[in-house]
Amino acid sequence: MLTGELKNRINSLWEIFWTGGITNPLDVVEQMTYLMFIRDLDDTDNLRAKESAMLGLPHKSIFADEVKIGDRTIPGNQLKWSVFHDFPAGKMYATVQEWVFPFIKTLHGDKSSAYAKYMDDAIFKIPTPLMLDKIVTALDGIYEQMAQMQDSDTRGDIYEYLLSKIATAGVNGQFRTPRHIIRMMVELMQPRPDDVICEIKTPYLINRFPVCRTIEVRQSDYHSFAGVLEDA
Repeated sequence: MLTGELKNRINSLWEIFWTGGITNPLDVVEQMTYLMFIRDLDDTDNLRAKESAMLGLPHKSIFADEVKIGDRTIPGNQLKWSVFHDFPAGKMYATVQEWVFPFIKTLHGDKSSAYAKYMDDAIFKIPTPLMLDKIVTALDGIYEQMAQMQDSDTRGDIYEYLLSKIATAGVNGQFRTPRHIIRMMVELMQPRPDDVICEIKTPYLINRFPVCRTIEVRQSDYHSFAGVLEDA
């Protein structure tokens, strides 16, 4: 369940899009989704680096060294949310538009993958540097609130709240699997670290794979748990 403060932050973020000229609710949710994915890439990469260091395992960051985007080669760390969110508005806008967005569109090397298919027509629609700066600041505030609600399915609640603002939300299907249902499924199946889990759902950008929840729920049963997610 979303708190009143978190709802207010989401409403304020929505207002930034609206007053900035992006008034189509589907466009608002789409652009927010892309930006949340960009932030999550940074957070996930940092988490994996810490876990690898703790377990003494090698880790290759997707932001390591230099990244080739088109004909240009740039330092990979410039693509990290935690780096570019401190840039001046103009430099941040140029970085996201010219480097970060093309980077996430080609993140998966397999051109025939589901990721490549759904990201192929992704368009960065935020029109001005000032608007992007406000959105990034607002999203940072939302993530700070989410970090204080780790025991609840906040991300799924946020997604449903966003979709409740869309007049056509009713035809967009069932939006997420509630956490208590996921836990029940995991307890029934009792997956082990060496099991193969086939995940066929596709809305990765907003609500992370339930297989990740499986790993989270079962971590308490194993002192050492390592998993690999592959795009089949």
